[in-house]
Amino acid sequence: MSFEIRKMITTIEETFIEGGKAAEQPVTMVGVAAIIRNPWAGRGFVEDLSPEIKAHCSDLGALIVEYVSRAIGGADKIEAYGKAAVVGMDGEIEHASAVVHTLRFGNHYRNAVNAQSYLAFTNKRGGPGTSIQIPMMHKDDAGFRSHYITMEMSIEDAPAANELVICLGGSTAGRLHPRIGNRYQDLKDLEQEATLANQ
Repeated sequence: MSFEIRKMITTIEETFIEGGKAAEQPVTMVGVAAIIRNPWAGRGFVEDLSPEIKAHCSDLGALIVEYVSRAIGGADKIEAYGKAAVVGMDGEIEHASAVVHTLRFGNHYRNAVNAQSYLAFTNKRGGPGTSIQIPMMHKDDAGFRSHYITMEMSIEDAPAANELVICLGGSTAGRLHPRIGNRYQDLKDLEQEATLANQ
């Protein structure tokens, strides 16, 4: 059994120039959203969300991963990844979290891209047309700042009050022309500075 899906939306963004400088290789970002009926909306406060999580989240995760992989040209092309959820006004933030913050949902993506790091995320409440941000980071190492990248999209008619928008995002690379280093270099620099200050 699966969530009731009203529609699927795929957004593809290709960046060729950043800061006036052309890329050696353009960066492709893909965002896929499933607009589903919120199974907890209209039921008052639901104490136990687990029946729907166990019954539906795995199927939904597998489906969205299939869409992302196809749109970007294969899961092996994905270097950065992330997820997002928006709940309509008749739902709780916890309803959005219940879908995306479960291994039943996320493991399909991690396994597809052979990832080591966790999925960056946002979850929020909003109405139709609300801005959806899908934050991403390197699939293998959360310390690679070059791959801290965000895809933004919106859907004019979603989420309705009783709906959830569930998204996965993928990118073929990090930002164009990254030049701020990574957190490991920061740690080395701070350690060296502290050592010099104490001499």
